[in-house]
Amino acid sequence: MIDSRASGVGDVIRRRRECEACNKRFTTYERVEYVVATVVKKDGRREPFDRAKIVQSLRVALSKRPVSADKIDAIADEIERELVDADAREVQSTSLGERVMARLRGLDEVAYVRFASVYRSFRDKDEFAEELRKLGMSAAEEPMSPVSPSVKSS
Repeated sequence: MIDSRASGVGDVIRRRRECEACNKRFTTYERVEYVVATVVKKDGRREPFDRAKIVQSLRVALSKRPVSADKIDAIADEIERELVDADAREVQSTSLGERVMARLRGLDEVAYVRFASVYRSFRDKDEFAEELRKLGMSAAEEPMSPVSPSVKSS
């Protein structure tokens, strides 16, 4: 091993290593694995908490926005730590969604609206417009629809 140091808030260890056979150097990351609550879905199903799902949701919402991958990981770390600190056996999926939305709202309003449009399952444009009004955006400032540009209307 060449170098070892804590990164993030101390729950990730970055190690620089060197292969003894070929002398190539590489980096490994060791993350503390917490025992986190079971997530109770809206339909009553239960599944283990999956940090990767939080990260993926954040990446989708923050796609093409000026937010670094490190910031996305930091948000996922914060949410995971909150769940560990709460020491609850179960957490509602709606609680996780609200935690993500709260962080997105303070970070990037466009990403917040993208996430909210999927998470809250708006039934029509009026519900969507109401959410924008809550953010304080006027109709002229409303962001483009979160629909992918490759999808064509018929």
